Amino acid sequence: MSLLKKTLTLAAAASMAVTLMSGPSFAEDGKGQQLYPLFTYRTGPYAPSFIPFGAGNIDYLRYINEVEGGVDGVKILVQECETAYAIERGIECYERYKNGYNGALTAMIYPHSSGLDVALTDKARVDKISIVSPGGGQNIATDGRVFPYQYPLVFDYWSEAQIIVDYIAQQAGGYDKVKGVKIATLYHDSGYGRDTIEPLGILAKKYGFEDIQIPVPHPGEQQQAQWQQIRRSGADWVFLRGWGVMTPVAIKTAARVGFPANRIIGDIWSGSEDDARPAGAVAKGYLAVSVFPPGKDYDIIKTLKEKIVDAGKSDLKDNTKFGTVYYNYGVIEAITFVEALRTGHKKFGNRPLTAAEGQWALENLNIDQKRLAELGAENLISPLKTSIDNHKGETIAAKIIQWNGESWDTRTDWIKADPTLFADVIKAKAAAYAKEKGITPREAQN
Repeated sequence: MSLLKKTLTLAAAASMAVTLMSGPSFAEDGKGQQLYPLFTYRTGPYAPSFIPFGAGNIDYLRYINEVEGGVDGVKILVQECETAYAIERGIECYERYKNGYNGALTAMIYPHSSGLDVALTDKARVDKISIVSPGGGQNIATDGRVFPYQYPLVFDYWSEAQIIVDYIAQQAGGYDKVKGVKIATLYHDSGYGRDTIEPLGILAKKYGFEDIQIPVPHPGEQQQAQWQQIRRSGADWVFLRGWGVMTPVAIKTAARVGFPANRIIGDIWSGSEDDARPAGAVAKGYLAVSVFPPGKDYDIIKTLKEKIVDAGKSDLKDNTKFGTVYYNYGVIEAITFVEALRTGHKKFGNRPLTAAEGQWALENLNIDQKRLAELGAENLISPLKTSIDNHKGETIAAKIIQWNGESWDTRTDWIKADPTLFADVIKAKAAAYAKEKGITPREAQN
């Protein structure tokens, strides 16, 4: 979800501070609490994405505090810091909260921007604070021997490229049928958008499909030339790596040039209700990768509806956003934070974790099927197990969903990425980075 900072023209906004404790003021002593610095972008062109995400995030943490009494009795103190999705503002938020707040300890930071994740790489290594980016981190940081403070949990763009090709192969009748198929990637011309160029090149060489790469300048409001190029190329499929307004514009422009919606697969940041609905009737049939499945039937989502939303305690102002892709994403991220704290408590005791303890916890996560059932999050999240060797998770998977004109239907079960496919490339890139920075890789043992 990263964007080059030079492409962002965003309004400035004042920082906000909120707490999820029952009844405290901003000046409350945070001693004995675990800090959760909530990096927000409630302003600017990407605010529609953050608002339901932030609500899901806050609602789950409020549920933990007010219904469960905290994480093993430890309350979470949330402090919002508005970044307006600008890297400079994000760095200011990081500096403000990296050492805690008002006595509350910081164990880890979720920056909510792949661009900011990259920008904080060297700072995090010096400050020894973990940076966690579910679904939007750096693939190279999977190698925790070299990147001890970066966690691209749950998903990454290289895995997404592999899953897209796997799905197309399924539709073709097998990988042997993919040879000669033309796959065009229409990507946001930013670090985020370009991140699948290398893995798709590797996959094209391996399976023999034609890899067509077409950039779209930010913000993506004009795409006629790009879609004409797609039609001229004879593309069979389009992998749409959009963000913000670029996605509905792409769907509508595709319709104008006669490219079918059911041959367009959006990536995880092009697969929300707010990506498909604005395109109108022509979006029907549009496909997307889903790591954050929408829906209200998951047990934990039902619990939040009863205990938080219906109780009038939700951060969500528009209840039509409840159970949507981004709301559920917010819940999923909050679950990873809480489960990391619980993991740390088992080793260090039921108290706020330090940054060093938070790092250990993130490297020892094991949210297996049994734990997912206990959380009421079965099928909402795929299992997540980390180690020093693997900061992303052993099982990386996504579903393919399809827009029916009103909402998303699930087309597939979890499609798992092959963790060995890019392993050698990742290790080599991490080794080169370590050499460049003078880093001695850690031993791969906990």
